[in-house]
Amino acid sequence: MDNMYDNPVNVGFKIPEKVSLKAKQERTIVKIAEVEAGGSDIIIIAGPCAVESSEQLFETARAVKSGGAKILRGGAFKPRTSPYSFQGLGEEGLKLLAQIRKETGIPVVTEVMDTRQVELVASYADMIQIGSRNMQNYPLLKEAGRCKKPVLLKRGMMATIEEFLLAAEYVLSQGNDQVILCERGIRTFETSTRNTLDLSAVPMLKHLTHLPVIVDPSHGTGLRWMVPAMSKAAVAVGADGLIIEVHNHPEKALCDGHQSLSLDEFSQLMTDLKKIAQATGRYIS
Repeated sequence: MDNMYDNPVNVGFKIPEKVSLKAKQERTIVKIAEVEAGGSDIIIIAGPCAVESSEQLFETARAVKSGGAKILRGGAFKPRTSPYSFQGLGEEGLKLLAQIRKETGIPVVTEVMDTRQVELVASYADMIQIGSRNMQNYPLLKEAGRCKKPVLLKRGMMATIEEFLLAAEYVLSQGNDQVILCERGIRTFETSTRNTLDLSAVPMLKHLTHLPVIVDPSHGTGLRWMVPAMSKAAVAVGADGLIIEVHNHPEKALCDGHQSLSLDEFSQLMTDLKKIAQATGRYIS
Protein backbone atom coordinates (compact mmCIF):
# COMPACT_ATOMS: atom_id res chain seq x y z
CA MET A 1 0.00 0.00 0.00
CA ASP A 2 2.83 2.37 -0.80
CA ASN A 3 2.24 5.83 -2.25
CA MET A 4 -1.25 6.10 -0.73
CA TYR A 5 -2.71 9.25 0.74
CA ASP A 6 -4.18 9.30 4.22
CA ASN A 7 -7.92 8.94 4.19
CA PRO A 8 -9.84 12.27 4.44
CA VAL A 9 -12.86 10.55 5.98
CA ASN A 10 -13.25 7.65 8.37
CA VAL A 11 -13.86 4.80 5.91
CA GLY A 12 -11.15 2.52 7.25
CA PHE A 13 -8.71 2.54 4.35
CA LYS A 14 -6.34 4.81 2.47
CA ILE A 15 -7.38 6.30 -0.84
CA PRO A 16 -5.30 5.19 -3.85
CA GLU A 17 -2.99 7.98 -4.95
CA LYS A 18 -4.09 8.72 -8.52
CA VAL A 19 -7.85 8.43 -7.99
CA SER A 20 -7.72 10.60 -4.86
CA LEU A 21 -9.05 14.15 -4.70
CA LYS A 22 -5.72 15.04 -3.13
CA ALA A 23 -4.04 14.13 -6.39
CA LYS A 24 -6.52 16.08 -8.49
CA GLN A 25 -8.97 18.44 -6.83
CA GLU A 26 -10.91 19.36 -9.96
CA ARG A 27 -13.37 16.82 -11.33
CA THR A 28 -12.17 14.74 -14.26
CA ILE A 29 -14.19 15.19 -17.43
CA VAL A 30 -14.16 12.01 -19.49
CA LYS A 31 -14.55 12.61 -23.22
CA ILE A 32 -16.25 9.91 -25.27
CA ALA A 33 -16.02 11.26 -28.82
CA GLU A 34 -17.91 14.58 -28.43
CA VAL A 35 -19.73 13.56 -25.24
CA GLU A 36 -18.43 14.74 -21.87
CA ALA A 37 -19.10 12.82 -18.66
CA GLY A 38 -18.53 14.31 -15.22
CA GLY A 39 -19.84 17.83 -15.79
CA SER A 40 -23.26 19.36 -15.16
CA ASP A 41 -24.86 17.35 -17.95
CA ILE A 42 -26.10 13.93 -16.84
CA ILE A 43 -25.23 11.46 -19.59
CA ILE A 44 -27.49 8.57 -20.49
CA ILE A 45 -25.98 5.41 -21.96
CA ALA A 46 -28.64 3.10 -23.35
CA GLY A 47 -29.09 0.12 -25.62
CA PRO A 48 -29.42 -3.65 -25.61
CA CYS A 49 -27.53 -5.97 -23.31
CA ALA A 50 -26.23 -7.82 -26.37
CA VAL A 51 -26.02 -7.09 -30.08
CA GLU A 52 -28.28 -9.75 -31.58
CA SER A 53 -28.93 -8.57 -35.14
CA SER A 54 -28.74 -5.46 -37.31
CA GLU A 55 -32.53 -4.98 -37.10
CA GLN A 56 -32.57 -5.22 -33.30
CA LEU A 57 -29.56 -2.94 -32.83
CA PHE A 58 -30.48 -0.31 -35.37
CA GLU A 59 -34.12 0.06 -34.25
CA THR A 60 -33.09 0.29 -30.61
CA ALA A 61 -30.18 2.65 -31.28
CA ARG A 62 -32.27 5.10 -33.29
CA ALA A 63 -34.94 5.11 -30.59
CA VAL A 64 -32.61 5.68 -27.63
CA LYS A 65 -30.79 8.47 -29.45
CA SER A 66 -34.10 10.10 -30.30
CA GLY A 67 -35.08 9.79 -26.64
CA GLY A 68 -31.96 11.59 -25.42
CA ALA A 69 -29.30 8.94 -24.91
CA LYS A 70 -25.81 10.26 -25.65
CA ILE A 71 -23.99 6.91 -25.89
CA LEU A 72 -25.09 3.53 -27.22
CA ARG A 73 -24.34 0.38 -25.23
CA GLY A 74 -24.34 -3.08 -26.78
CA GLY A 75 -22.37 -6.21 -25.98
CA ALA A 76 -20.48 -7.91 -28.80
CA PHE A 77 -18.74 -10.30 -26.38
CA LYS A 78 -20.93 -11.42 -23.49
CA PRO A 79 -19.70 -13.04 -20.25
CA ARG A 80 -22.47 -15.48 -19.30
CA THR A 81 -22.77 -17.66 -16.22
CA SER A 82 -23.76 -20.64 -18.35
CA PRO A 83 -21.49 -21.73 -21.22
CA TYR A 84 -24.66 -22.58 -23.18
CA SER A 85 -26.15 -19.09 -23.05
CA PHE A 86 -25.84 -16.63 -25.94
CA GLN A 87 -22.26 -15.32 -25.93
CA GLY A 88 -22.63 -12.45 -28.40
CA LEU A 89 -21.78 -12.02 -32.08
CA GLY A 90 -18.10 -11.20 -31.53
CA GLU A 91 -16.45 -9.08 -34.21
CA GLU A 92 -19.63 -9.12 -36.29
CA GLY A 93 -21.33 -7.33 -33.40
CA LEU A 94 -18.51 -4.78 -33.29
CA LYS A 95 -19.01 -4.11 -37.00
CA LEU A 96 -22.72 -3.52 -36.47
CA LEU A 97 -21.94 -1.05 -33.68
CA ALA A 98 -19.56 0.79 -35.99
CA GLN A 99 -22.22 0.91 -38.71
CA ILE A 100 -24.88 2.43 -36.48
CA ARG A 101 -22.37 4.97 -35.13
CA LYS A 102 -21.56 6.00 -38.71
CA GLU A 103 -25.25 6.35 -39.51
CA THR A 104 -26.38 8.20 -36.38
CA GLY A 105 -23.21 9.74 -34.96
CA ILE A 106 -23.85 8.21 -31.52
CA PRO A 107 -20.68 6.98 -29.75
CA VAL A 108 -20.62 3.34 -28.64
CA VAL A 109 -19.39 1.45 -25.60
CA THR A 110 -18.94 -2.31 -25.47
CA GLU A 111 -17.35 -4.79 -23.11
CA VAL A 112 -13.89 -6.32 -23.42
CA MET A 113 -13.29 -9.61 -21.59
CA ASP A 114 -9.71 -10.56 -22.42
CA THR A 115 -6.36 -8.84 -22.86
CA ARG A 116 -6.23 -10.35 -26.36
CA GLN A 117 -9.44 -8.50 -27.29
CA VAL A 118 -8.48 -5.00 -26.15
CA GLU A 119 -6.89 -3.84 -29.39
CA LEU A 120 -9.75 -5.24 -31.47
CA VAL A 121 -12.53 -3.78 -29.33
CA ALA A 122 -10.77 -0.41 -29.01
CA SER A 123 -10.53 -0.19 -32.81
CA TYR A 124 -14.34 -0.19 -33.01
CA ALA A 125 -15.57 1.33 -29.73
CA ASP A 126 -15.41 4.91 -28.45
CA MET A 127 -15.22 3.61 -24.88
CA ILE A 128 -14.39 0.14 -23.60
CA GLN A 129 -16.17 -1.46 -20.68
CA ILE A 130 -14.63 -3.64 -18.00
CA GLY A 131 -17.48 -5.67 -16.55
CA SER A 132 -18.19 -6.70 -12.99
CA ARG A 133 -16.68 -10.16 -13.42
CA ASN A 134 -13.39 -8.65 -14.64
CA MET A 135 -13.04 -5.76 -12.18
CA GLN A 136 -10.10 -7.52 -10.57
CA ASN A 137 -8.59 -8.92 -13.77
CA TYR A 138 -5.42 -6.89 -13.26
CA PRO A 139 -3.68 -7.68 -16.58
CA LEU A 140 -6.87 -6.59 -18.38
CA LEU A 141 -7.08 -3.39 -16.32
CA LYS A 142 -3.49 -2.50 -17.18
CA GLU A 143 -4.01 -3.27 -20.86
CA ALA A 144 -7.14 -1.08 -20.85
CA GLY A 145 -5.09 1.72 -19.30
CA ARG A 146 -2.45 1.41 -22.00
CA CYS A 147 -4.93 1.48 -24.90
CA LYS A 148 -5.77 5.14 -24.11
CA LYS A 149 -9.48 4.79 -24.83
CA PRO A 150 -11.97 5.92 -22.16
CA VAL A 151 -12.80 3.08 -19.78
CA LEU A 152 -16.14 2.32 -18.15
CA LEU A 153 -15.27 0.31 -15.04
CA LYS A 154 -18.07 -1.60 -13.32
CA ARG A 155 -17.91 -2.44 -9.64
CA GLY A 156 -17.40 -6.12 -8.92
CA MET A 157 -20.45 -7.91 -7.60
CA MET A 158 -18.73 -8.53 -4.24
CA ALA A 159 -16.22 -5.67 -4.26
CA THR A 160 -15.78 -3.12 -1.52
CA ILE A 161 -15.36 0.56 -2.32
CA GLU A 162 -11.66 0.19 -1.52
CA GLU A 163 -11.28 -2.69 -3.98
CA PHE A 164 -13.23 -0.74 -6.60
CA LEU A 165 -10.95 2.27 -6.28
CA LEU A 166 -7.84 0.10 -6.39
CA ALA A 167 -9.11 -1.45 -9.63
CA ALA A 168 -9.48 2.04 -11.09
CA GLU A 169 -5.97 2.84 -9.86
CA TYR A 170 -4.64 0.05 -12.07
CA VAL A 171 -6.01 1.85 -15.14
CA LEU A 172 -4.81 5.27 -14.02
CA SER A 173 -1.37 3.89 -13.19
CA GLN A 174 -0.87 3.26 -16.92
CA GLY A 175 -1.37 6.95 -17.69
CA ASN A 176 -5.08 6.87 -18.55
CA ASP A 177 -7.31 8.99 -16.29
CA GLN A 178 -10.31 8.74 -18.63
CA VAL A 179 -12.20 6.38 -16.35
CA ILE A 180 -15.88 6.31 -15.43
CA LEU A 181 -16.86 4.34 -12.32
CA CYS A 182 -20.13 2.41 -12.49
CA GLU A 183 -22.12 1.19 -9.50
CA ARG A 184 -24.12 -1.82 -10.70
CA GLY A 185 -25.23 -3.52 -7.53
CA ILE A 186 -23.51 -5.95 -5.20
CA ARG A 187 -24.40 -9.46 -4.10
CA THR A 188 -25.95 -9.63 -0.64
CA PHE A 189 -28.27 -12.00 1.25
CA GLU A 190 -31.28 -10.43 -0.52
CA THR A 191 -32.86 -12.60 -3.21
CA SER A 192 -35.86 -10.53 -4.33
CA THR A 193 -33.65 -8.53 -6.70
CA ARG A 194 -30.79 -9.63 -8.93
CA ASN A 195 -28.34 -7.53 -6.89
CA THR A 196 -28.55 -4.93 -4.14
CA LEU A 197 -28.10 -1.54 -5.80
CA ASP A 198 -25.79 0.39 -3.49
CA LEU A 199 -26.77 4.00 -4.16
CA SER A 200 -24.79 5.13 -1.11
CA ALA A 201 -21.71 4.33 -3.20
CA VAL A 202 -22.43 7.35 -5.41
CA PRO A 203 -21.92 10.14 -2.83
CA MET A 204 -19.13 8.13 -1.19
CA LEU A 205 -17.19 7.75 -4.43
CA LYS A 206 -17.72 11.38 -5.38
CA HIS A 207 -16.40 12.34 -1.93
CA LEU A 208 -13.26 10.25 -2.37
CA THR A 209 -12.36 10.54 -6.06
CA HIS A 210 -12.33 12.97 -8.96
CA LEU A 211 -13.65 10.39 -11.41
CA PRO A 212 -17.22 10.49 -12.79
CA VAL A 213 -19.67 8.02 -11.23
CA ILE A 214 -22.64 6.50 -13.03
CA VAL A 215 -25.24 3.89 -12.05
CA ASP A 216 -26.58 0.76 -13.76
CA PRO A 217 -30.14 0.25 -12.46
CA SER A 218 -30.76 -2.62 -14.90
CA HIS A 219 -28.16 -5.00 -13.46
CA GLY A 220 -28.61 -3.42 -10.04
CA THR A 221 -32.17 -4.71 -9.76
CA GLY A 222 -32.69 -7.22 -12.57
CA LEU A 223 -36.31 -6.10 -12.77
CA ARG A 224 -37.69 -3.91 -15.55
CA TRP A 225 -40.37 -2.35 -13.37
CA MET A 226 -37.80 -1.16 -10.82
CA VAL A 227 -35.46 0.51 -13.32
CA PRO A 228 -37.34 3.85 -13.57
CA ALA A 229 -37.54 4.37 -9.80
CA MET A 230 -33.89 3.50 -9.22
CA SER A 231 -32.80 5.64 -12.16
CA LYS A 232 -34.52 8.65 -10.64
CA ALA A 233 -33.02 7.89 -7.24
CA ALA A 234 -29.54 7.62 -8.77
CA VAL A 235 -29.85 11.05 -10.35
CA ALA A 236 -31.16 12.47 -7.06
CA VAL A 237 -28.10 11.26 -5.12
CA GLY A 238 -25.69 12.84 -7.60
CA ALA A 239 -24.86 10.26 -10.27
CA ASP A 240 -23.14 11.71 -13.33
CA GLY A 241 -25.08 9.38 -15.58
CA LEU A 242 -26.94 6.11 -16.08
CA ILE A 243 -26.39 3.02 -18.18
CA ILE A 244 -29.75 1.44 -19.00
CA GLU A 245 -30.66 -1.68 -20.92
CA VAL A 246 -33.22 -1.04 -23.65
CA HIS A 247 -34.52 -3.50 -26.25
CA ASN A 248 -36.95 -3.11 -29.13
CA HIS A 249 -38.65 -6.38 -28.08
CA PRO A 250 -37.62 -7.25 -24.49
CA GLU A 251 -39.77 -10.37 -24.45
CA LYS A 252 -37.66 -11.77 -27.33
CA ALA A 253 -34.24 -10.70 -26.03
CA LEU A 254 -31.49 -13.31 -26.03
CA CYS A 255 -29.94 -11.72 -22.93
CA ASP A 256 -31.48 -9.97 -19.90
CA GLY A 257 -34.86 -9.18 -21.45
CA HIS A 258 -36.48 -9.22 -18.01
CA GLN A 259 -34.50 -6.13 -16.98
CA SER A 260 -34.61 -4.28 -20.31
CA LEU A 261 -36.95 -1.36 -20.91
CA SER A 262 -39.09 -1.24 -24.02
CA LEU A 263 -38.65 1.72 -26.36
CA ASP A 264 -41.80 3.39 -25.00
CA GLU A 265 -40.74 2.83 -21.39
CA PHE A 266 -37.36 4.40 -22.10
CA SER A 267 -38.99 7.43 -23.71
CA GLN A 268 -41.21 7.98 -20.67
CA LEU A 269 -38.30 7.55 -18.29
CA MET A 270 -36.27 10.19 -20.11
CA THR A 271 -39.14 12.66 -19.72
CA ASP A 272 -39.27 11.98 -15.98
CA LEU A 273 -35.48 12.07 -15.51
CA LYS A 274 -35.23 15.55 -16.98
CA LYS A 275 -37.49 16.82 -14.19
CA ILE A 276 -35.37 15.14 -11.51
CA ALA A 277 -32.18 16.52 -13.05
CA GLN A 278 -33.58 20.04 -13.13
CA ALA A 279 -34.57 19.76 -9.46
CA THR A 280 -30.93 18.95 -8.59
CA GLY A 281 -29.57 21.90 -10.56
CA ARG A 282 -28.33 19.82 -13.48
CA TYR A 283 -29.73 18.84 -16.85
CA ILE A 284 -30.15 16.11 -19.42
CA SER A 285 -29.81 17.71 -22.83
